[in-house]
Amino acid sequence: MKKSIVFFLLISGLNFSQQKVVKIQNLQPKSENFVFPVATYAGNPAVASKINTFLQVNELEYIPNSGGNPFKLASTATNSYSNYVFFYDWEKLETPKNILSIGIHGEASGAYPEEFADWKNFDLRTGNFINAVDLFQAGSIKTINSLIQNKVRKRVNNFIVKLKSEKNPSEEVQDQIALYEDCFTEHTLYGIRYFFGKDKLTFVAGRCSNHAMRALDDLGSHELEFTYKELEKYLSIYGKNLISGSEKVGQTGPGNKLFKGKIDGKYPITVLFNEINEDDSFSATYWYDKNKKPINWRGEFVHDHFSITEDDYHSEELKEWIPKALIEADLKGKKIIGTWQDYQTKKYLTLELEEL
Repeated sequence: MKKSIVFFLLISGLNFSQQKVVKIQNLQPKSENFVFPVATYAGNPAVASKINTFLQVNELEYIPNSGGNPFKLASTATNSYSNYVFFYDWEKLETPKNILSIGIHGEASGAYPEEFADWKNFDLRTGNFINAVDLFQAGSIKTINSLIQNKVRKRVNNFIVKLKSEKNPSEEVQDQIALYEDCFTEHTLYGIRYFFGKDKLTFVAGRCSNHAMRALDDLGSHELEFTYKELEKYLSIYGKNLISGSEKVGQTGPGNKLFKGKIDGKYPITVLFNEINEDDSFSATYWYDKNKKPINWRGEFVHDHFSITEDDYHSEELKEWIPKALIEADLKGKKIIGTWQDYQTKKYLTLELEEL
């Protein structure tokens, strides 16, 4: 009990000075369709650099300082989504001092144009993206998933009851009932959006409707609030340190992290691993530091071992991707050690990376 009281006194008495020296400005060239955040942190420029690299590679598919307009791929739909992606505004949220949460609002124009809201959360002690899964003890993940799912179900079910209470419901109301009765509610920490507040964590689960049914969906996305006090018993050491303001970091996985190293001991590269999915699959982007051109990886991460494929091109004749290289490597602490094998020549080159 005493530990719990101390933990939340730390939270409630946090000094937000660290937040105040992290400034967010607009990435240039700013325009009507591109208002995108870029961080500066006078006290720790390396942290700001990691945050900006993650944001620009992850959202714009642009490697910082590689020349040209950083919004080119997004604005011409020549990105991997083959969609136009616009960014209209951003917001820096009030959070505990170790955390930077940025809300981003924009529009993705694929088959249908549609607005989106997303949040990116960073650990200001390291510059790393904060993975929702890392916040909780491994044995508590299922419990947190259940808490999220139960809140979504309750919200949806309460609205169904309200709709069914109407006398002589219209055809539109009947369509709404059908929509919500078929709503997907099995959201988990993998892939869910979330953001930090001063005294609570908010998960944002996707809405019940697809684009075609959007007009019927009065509920929209599900914002599910949990106070830090509610979550304390489920938090990992990392999660407790992060939220309480401690400078002790704790261990986290390689997902959404930047690594730097060399291929064959002489070719410097940087790698950004994306989220490690629930089925152990992941994607990544890497580039040679000399030319800064993005190259994609896809693979699996199982028991601290990476099995990765680097694709060369897509064969229209075979209807499949032809590999450029195969990578096998092990995570050892903050290092990744393994081999990069040329798919054609079968020649092996060493791969050594270290977490930034």
